[in-house]
Amino acid sequence: MRLYSESFGVLSNGVQPTLVFLHGLLGSGQDWRHVVNTLSSGHLCITIDLPGHGKSQMVQAIDFAHVNQLILQTLLHRNIEQYVLIGYSMGARLAMYHAASTHSTVFPHSGEKPACKKTPQLEGVVIEGGHFGLPQIECATRFLNDQKWAQRFTDEPLSLVLPDWYQQAVFSSLNHDQRQSLVLKRSGNLGSGVARMLLATSLAKQPQLLQIMEALVLPTIYVCGERDKKFKRLVEDTQLQYQVIASAGHNVHVEQPYAFSMAINNFVKQIGINHG
Repeated sequence: MRLYSESFGVLSNGVQPTLVFLHGLLGSGQDWRHVVNTLSSGHLCITIDLPGHGKSQMVQAIDFAHVNQLILQTLLHRNIEQYVLIGYSMGARLAMYHAASTHSTVFPHSGEKPACKKTPQLEGVVIEGGHFGLPQIECATRFLNDQKWAQRFTDEPLSLVLPDWYQQAVFSSLNHDQRQSLVLKRSGNLGSGVARMLLATSLAKQPQLLQIMEALVLPTIYVCGERDKKFKRLVEDTQLQYQVIASAGHNVHVEQPYAFSMAINNFVKQIGINHG
């Protein structure tokens, strides 16, 4: 099984990696349209609709390992050889899990990779507003909270749930109009699909990924908005390369798409220089 994906631009030469984008909870590949419009002139860009979202909304996710396999199957179907994985929020956590599963010798590999095709080569990771994992002592409380949200997503109209969802602290940089816009934009989702994905990829179930990411011999950059105080503090305490984007909160690629695109462009150039 694979996920719905779309491609933009063309592979200009055999050196440039394909840019693969993973959206956040309640989003879809369409969320990247402004970034893709900028980057597809020089790169092949692939957007993926994750399980329970967009045109993959009928795909049911089991856990991180299962979603990771679906992403890999999608890359294989697209015949991608080299790629940079770019993820936002939930998608960023999945991107880190994917990097750990493909590049870390201490991380358990999730399932057998198909032998019929050459495995795509991950060349770099861009993490936008992704959490590295909770201390064990906080996991039970977090999962209980996620279960409550999942119940609401399943039982209530999204038009009633989303105003409360966007009042959470992580969205504190949004003003009233931005919140209302997101409520309208996200109300077309299938609530039960979102609920299943929320539980399957709950932060409470995520392995601790920071030390693994810091130890990987893999180009990685963390991008966050200057108004996203929580995640800015989170990355400042790490050894990862990071970039803070001015005049942006948690969702940098929507609030400052050009600056985010330039950050990716420069990162990909840096990878090329390092390879050279």
